[in-house]
Amino acid sequence: MIKMKQKTLILILALIATGINFLIAEPENSPYLGEKATSSEIVLRDISVFPNGEGLPYGSGNANQGELLYQAKCIACHGEGGLGHTADQLAGAKTILTDEYAEKTIGSYWPYATTLFDFIKRAMPMNAPGSLGDNEVYSLVAYLLYLNNIIKKDEQITSITLPEISMPNQNGFIDVHEMEKFHR
Repeated sequence: MIKMKQKTLILILALIATGINFLIAEPENSPYLGEKATSSEIVLRDISVFPNGEGLPYGSGNANQGELLYQAKCIACHGEGGLGHTADQLAGAKTILTDEYAEKTIGSYWPYATTLFDFIKRAMPMNAPGSLGDNEVYSLVAYLLYLNNIIKKDEQITSITLPEISMPNQNGFIDVHEMEKFHR
């Protein structure tokens, strides 16, 4: 039997060895934490899209185009028809937010269609965030809005029309900025 002091010594030596391993690890095998972002990386992620459409780039798309992109880039995680798989369900909610087991989909939860553009542009697809062009993002947004019965399949969305889309849960959130005006 190994005594308690010997077990403690073995644990300490293992921790020291692990620490030394991190100190001498090859840089090409590291996750590059703490490295400065390049100018092109900053430009790629430097977007802010507001509910009123401010920040939306020029472009357009419709659900027909978006369906093809969804099949190629989104279905593996979000499932057929946006019903969910390894990632969140995006469409097809059968419950509302006040139900005990509410389904938070784009149609039942998201307050602004422009937020959908912003999120997809920044973060999708998961294996290559920021890799989609503006027209691709508009097309995917159109397809997801179509899946949630918010727009028609052939409806073209642009930087002008997207902010005008009224989402089902648009009034389901409290605007804290508006509240601050009244409580000053």
